[in-house]
Amino acid sequence: MEDVDQTKLGLLERLEQGPVICAEGYLFELERRGYLQAGAFVPEVVLEHPELVEQLHREFVHAGSDVVEAFTYYAHREKLKMIDKEHLLEEMNRQALAIAGRVASETETLLAGDICNTNAFAPDEDPSGVRAMFEEQIGWAVDAGADFIVAETFSWGEEALIGLEAIKATGLPAVVTMTFHQELHTPEGWTPEEVSKRLADAGADVVGLNCSRGPTTMLPLLERIREAVDVHVAALPVPYRTTEAEPTFQSLRDPDCDLIPGDRPFPAALDPFVCNRYELEDFARRAHALGVDYLGVCCGAGPHHIRAVAEGLGRTPPASRYSPDMSKHAFFGTDEKVRRENQEYAAKL
Repeated sequence: MEDVDQTKLGLLERLEQGPVICAEGYLFELERRGYLQAGAFVPEVVLEHPELVEQLHREFVHAGSDVVEAFTYYAHREKLKMIDKEHLLEEMNRQALAIAGRVASETETLLAGDICNTNAFAPDEDPSGVRAMFEEQIGWAVDAGADFIVAETFSWGEEALIGLEAIKATGLPAVVTMTFHQELHTPEGWTPEEVSKRLADAGADVVGLNCSRGPTTMLPLLERIREAVDVHVAALPVPYRTTEAEPTFQSLRDPDCDLIPGDRPFPAALDPFVCNRYELEDFARRAHALGVDYLGVCCGAGPHHIRAVAEGLGRTPPASRYSPDMSKHAFFGTDEKVRRENQEYAAKL
């Protein structure tokens, strides 16, 4: 597939011309680097080390992302209240949007605002507080010139619908993605295809799945969603080897290690389960073949995973200049300049 010049086009126009790649995974990547704490997962790094967030945005674009998603996931009032830093709410959001906007402008990519699960929604409680959290974050994204808004990682379909309604009030395109845990239905009892259909009927421009499930356990659900809706479909799995028995990265267990606190690898001991780049490349091809055209990788993603997605779609982002080429390796290489005695010794390495 040839690269398509999509600069200066909005999200929906780009989707009409071909798939759009959106890199996520900031929480886990910055936690690995030692600038964000696992647990609360509040993105204080946008205030403490904005240069690192900006660099990560650039690395994801370099790897092939068409979108710079502002790092405002879990930068909502409920989360900041949890760590007694609610006074930083507006500053954190505006800073994250400014960082992302700068990179998007310079690289001619799309700027996405981001809202997510509030962890405060309850079906038998007044939803006005949840709605207000969405509205203030969306308002700051509109002020920053966001091209569209992502509403992600919802377990409750009703909460996702509230977020969607708040986005639609701005007139911006809405990407709404659910996350499915071990049960194949939302807490209300809605199946993946049913909640996706409800969201599409309510005006979502893109519906689909993100987080929790790895490529293997997300693909079957994507097929069901694609058949149920007429709008664009999104898929942003976590880069972990989830299985039918352990379908989410929260449910994974490591019987070979007895050192993990609580015997739960999530979130800080998932290393043995990480997908390699070839698995993500394969996922991108298979998902796109199903008709999924908004693709990315969620928690745990590194730039090399995003490059793999891009290459799986037939693209050659700038980072592809450095994709593996073992021909000149000292032992495994096939180039005529590689010493024969080294090639012969390769089997003993």
